[in-house]
Amino acid sequence: MKLLVVGSGGREHALAWKLAQAPRVQLVYVAPGNGGTAQDERLANVDITDIHELADFAEREQVALTVVGPEAPLAAGIVNVFRSRGLKVFGPTKEAAQLESSKDFAKAFMKRHGIPTAAYETFSDAAAAHAYIDTHGAPIVIKADGLAAGKGVVVAMSLEEAHQAIDMMLADNRLGDAGARVVIEEFLAGEEASFIVMVDGKHVL
Repeated sequence: MKLLVVGSGGREHALAWKLAQAPRVQLVYVAPGNGGTAQDERLANVDITDIHELADFAEREQVALTVVGPEAPLAAGIVNVFRSRGLKVFGPTKEAAQLESSKDFAKAFMKRHGIPTAAYETFSDAAAAHAYIDTHGAPIVIKADGLAAGKGVVVAMSLEEAHQAIDMMLADNRLGDAGARVVIEEFLAGEEASFIVMVDGKHVL
């Protein structure tokens, strides 16, 4: 069988490398791939990033399964497009991907379902955001609502730093659409840990 991995990072390289080791797998396409995937004879880079063109490619090449790595195509609805065309794809739908692509959506989801999370407010107006910061003080955390390539979170240890972050995101629009709204969160001291797990919809596998 042939598989398709969507993405261009080290994560996608690792996924493609491991998938290619399966006895039933003949070839793993990587779209668009990178210099590392280009050097592996079991992998083939495909210079396609458009979601609908990727679906066309998967149909044409009879790809058995597509695995999507990056957040951006998931947020854009690649899984929805593939499923609508009867193509097997591993990844969350556009709706579910909002947990990653929108911090406001994720915070509201946690609040709605009683999942512990830091207190927060969301703003699209710079003046209102500045006023909130003045009321709550520092340290405080400023987060761009959307995907900002790792540049959208500022842990402000002073009021000046917090106000600068608001200006950068809302007033100066330096992060584009990703920073059109900001989530302002209470500062929580402690260690951060991330867990990546497999679930079947009800249980952690």
